[in-house]
Amino acid sequence: MASHRRPKQPSRTRVTVLTTAAAAAVALSANAANAAPSEKPSKDEVKSKVDQLYQETEQATEKLDGAKEKQDKLEKEISTLQDNVARGQDELNKLRDGLGTMASAQYRTGGIDPSVALFLSSNPNDYLDKASAMDQLSSQQVEALKKVQEKQRSLAQQRQEASAKLKDLADTRTELAKQKKTVQTKLAAAQKLLNSLTAKEKAALDAQQSRATRASERTVLSDPGTPASGRAGAAFSAGQTKIGSPYVYGASGPSSFDCSGFTSWAYAQAGVSIPRTSESQATIGTRIYSQSDLQVGDLVFFFGDLHHVGLYAGNGQVLHAPRTGTVVRYESMSTIGGAFQFGVRV
Repeated sequence: MASHRRPKQPSRTRVTVLTTAAAAAVALSANAANAAPSEKPSKDEVKSKVDQLYQETEQATEKLDGAKEKQDKLEKEISTLQDNVARGQDELNKLRDGLGTMASAQYRTGGIDPSVALFLSSNPNDYLDKASAMDQLSSQQVEALKKVQEKQRSLAQQRQEASAKLKDLADTRTELAKQKKTVQTKLAAAQKLLNSLTAKEKAALDAQQSRATRASERTVLSDPGTPASGRAGAAFSAGQTKIGSPYVYGASGPSSFDCSGFTSWAYAQAGVSIPRTSESQATIGTRIYSQSDLQVGDLVFFFGDLHHVGLYAGNGQVLHAPRTGTVVRYESMSTIGGAFQFGVRV
């Protein structure tokens, strides 16, 4: 007779797991059904995000410029030190040759002075520290040994200095690569946002900016203002010849610029050398804190960290290289994202 077995019942734990999973699936389905489709950001939202990215890019650009400036300075200093060490070694070799000649002469006339022999086979620094040895040397030998000692010390110091600067240079190059990567990453993010706009939206943004630039230009031309000085006037005039030149991060002319590259180039045309970065440019000259006291050609700084600089153009306008995707142009100081901090009269 066949036996009949009851089907095995699922355990209580298994039932609980299955029930929970089913409930979760139902909840996810309900949420998916009720969720609104993601909306494309508006033109103004894209512009706001892009502007923020460009500000961050300019901050990184100024750090990049500072690292490049430091690298150039270190390379020149290291080259000079290495040249000095090479010349110093030649001089030291000649001094040692002179002592060898002196020893040979002594040998021919009756034997090498023990002090000279000791020098030729050991470190003169240690030897000269022994007062008793000094009594064994002629005044000529003392002078020769002192020169060698001084030259050795000088060379050791220069080699140590060169070694420290080489390490600093390696660190600076690492920082340079880091800042360059930061700039490129933020520029790529900004470009991706801009690419999300339609051709019509891009055209509308361009037209909006063109209208603002023309308005600023009319304001400047209506009352040119008085330059702060002859060189400030010359710098401003030079800057005006570059209106329309593209902004390129790390560039300092003559065909493209970033913000501090533009101002340093303009003043260079007036025969005035100013630092390369906006932060360093803020440390020179006389500070002007009231906008009403500014004169044409003064340097004007924006944002709390001073990462943007331009030339005051009069009537509340600035002539500057704003950011990637733009050109050297006039702009109202009130429309720049960061508040005016102060001016500098060079």
